[in-house]
Amino acid sequence: MAAPHTTDSVQGGLSDEEKRDNVIRLAFGGNPGRLREFCRVVEEVIPPGTTVVLRGSSLTGWRWDHTQPFDGEGPGTSDLDLTLVGDGPLAFFTATGFFVPGVHSRPLSDDDPDIAPDLVPLRQRLMAMVHRPVNIQASREIVIQVRGDLIGQPYLELFRKPEGLSLNDPPVT
Repeated sequence: MAAPHTTDSVQGGLSDEEKRDNVIRLAFGGNPGRLREFCRVVEEVIPPGTTVVLRGSSLTGWRWDHTQPFDGEGPGTSDLDLTLVGDGPLAFFTATGFFVPGVHSRPLSDDDPDIAPDLVPLRQRLMAMVHRPVNIQASREIVIQVRGDLIGQPYLELFRKPEGLSLNDPPVT
């Protein structure tokens, strides 16, 4: 697996280390090995050149509107917001699966299970691992930069899958 991004940036008042600690504590029961396994499973499916980030309350400990803590309605009630960043992941989504076509998808979730059919098995596997909903979205880098760096909505880069040959892709003919 590719190494996570190591620059310690601050977004929404949290450093990367604080965001990672929150994710491990809140979403993975304090076990960093569970987060590593989660990342390994994602890496098996995503195309080369993809950056994988988490956003939302698993980083901050609170809903976006600060009205409720993570899992405030009981264990497993808060979701994980997984975003696949890059050109390749956008191809997983159908034409109707975008907020901004070709730039920023809607999240694959229980509300929209048909917008990225090839990601449904990954989503189901991840939910079984973490015992909570996992929403999967795809965006171009500019969307993540605007949300995180300009607006201050925190995200945590889990890892980057390097460009190159993927053994899961069919050969180009």
